[in-house]
Amino acid sequence: MSEPILSICIATRNRAAFIGQTLDSLIGQMTDAVEIVVVDGASTDDTEQVMRAYERYTPRLRYLRLAQNGGFDRDYDRAVQEAQGEFCWLFSDDDLLKPGAIRAVLDAIAQGYCLLIVNAEARSADLTELQQERVLPIGEDRAYGAQEQERLFVDVAKYMSFIGCVVIRRDIWLARERERYYGTAFIHVGVIFQAPLPGEARLIGAPWIVIRYGNASWTARAFEIWMVQWPKLIWSFPHLSDVAKRSITRKEPWRSPVVMLLSRAVDGYSPQIYRERYAPLLSDWRDRWMAWAIAHTPGVLVNAAALLAFKFMRPYDKLMQVNFRASRFYYRNYLRLLLGDQSASRNPRS
Repeated sequence: MSEPILSICIATRNRAAFIGQTLDSLIGQMTDAVEIVVVDGASTDDTEQVMRAYERYTPRLRYLRLAQNGGFDRDYDRAVQEAQGEFCWLFSDDDLLKPGAIRAVLDAIAQGYCLLIVNAEARSADLTELQQERVLPIGEDRAYGAQEQERLFVDVAKYMSFIGCVVIRRDIWLARERERYYGTAFIHVGVIFQAPLPGEARLIGAPWIVIRYGNASWTARAFEIWMVQWPKLIWSFPHLSDVAKRSITRKEPWRSPVVMLLSRAVDGYSPQIYRERYAPLLSDWRDRWMAWAIAHTPGVLVNAAALLAFKFMRPYDKLMQVNFRASRFYYRNYLRLLLGDQSASRNPRS
């Protein structure tokens, strides 16, 4: 077999219920120019059995099961190292590709870009409900020269918290610092923006990816990720302006009462998180009092107020409204919990 042009690299762990559907959406589009590399971080469910079954009848699918879980970032890095393609698509283990997506990416690769960012639509976790037609609200393709990394950063960095959108030339990935970003949950953002790219990048505006929104595996770490790790990463790029970085996230978002109220509304902030994670960050007693008060404000009230505010002030932000409705503080979920329905749980995907 000839060397592939594109390696679809997937890091997975305990996704037996979803990864088969993901692979089905990929395999039907594969050509001799494409391979799939799946690195399994020591799954404890039936992921291995699912993968072995697919591996038997898919010649260009390679499955590597690790003896122990290396973590999200390390396992994606391992997948790229194992890949043989000129380009790597860092795809997620529970989302889907629309028919024609791989052909569109191969056509873009042929035009000489070193990085592609592929737009997506968001659907409910069971894929039955369209929640946002384009997660990145840009409909047209855009090209970015080698000297336009700040424009690229401003346009796509928020969206790139979703790793499945990234297609990068493998030699660029391997030539850059990577271990520094292990444990951040966003190794791809660190690799891409740590220094200017050596060539042009392109945003593909058509939503070729279907995101299974609300199916994230990191909800329990939401405060640490979005209040500490994400801003620390974004503000670590010295060649990008403060204005550009501020357009993506505040340097210390946990200092904003509005941000913390929104976190409370989606059940990402609680009295326990205040005690264990937030209070140690604050030195001023007034900040501590405000943080304590927000943590103890009834979540149902904050959720209702936030949902109402977004409906009227930010009606275009459909996914944030989905997050509010997914929270256990959404009035319907809260009533169900009061009545003993344990299925009414929190699981927003940010």
